[in-house]
Amino acid sequence: MKNYIPVLILFFVSCSSEEEQMELNPTNWTQENSIEMNSVFSEEEDEEIEFFLETHPDWKMTKTGTGLRHFVYQHSGNTDSVQVEDVVTVDFEITLLDGTICYTSEEKGPESFVVEKTDIESGLHEGIKLMCIGDRAKFILPSHMAHGLIGDDDKIPPLTPVIYDISLLNIEKPIEK
Repeated sequence: MKNYIPVLILFFVSCSSEEEQMELNPTNWTQENSIEMNSVFSEEEDEEIEFFLETHPDWKMTKTGTGLRHFVYQHSGNTDSVQVEDVVTVDFEITLLDGTICYTSEEKGPESFVVEKTDIESGLHEGIKLMCIGDRAKFILPSHMAHGLIGDDDKIPPLTPVIYDISLLNIEKPIEK
């Protein structure tokens, strides 16, 4: 009989876990529920970013319709701006709002990507088009423009806005076909 007790305990524990899972994952969840939940997340995140900016009054950020905050804090005077399909090379530092440094080009080297054609943060694509060669800028990407619901599975947690401090080093125009 003693051999059956652990099995019975396991059976009852697993049954209660299934009941809890069913309560946590209702089958009547609707698209409207998802929209409402995302709206609440977005509003809370926007408030978090606004609070952060109140503590950094020297960051003269402009907010786009998508939620990207940006400002160019060092203008090069260059007029070569970024266009879709340009290959850009950047130096960068990515941090969280609490100051935690996630990634830097100092450790990884400069990054190159094709604007609007590379699978990277949509906020970076939007922000880089506001720069010219030699400019330095700061971008705050809300989570939906950065790493979204799941983060990056490494240093950026789920539903977390990120700050890019970025220098545009080079622009290569696409080869005409």
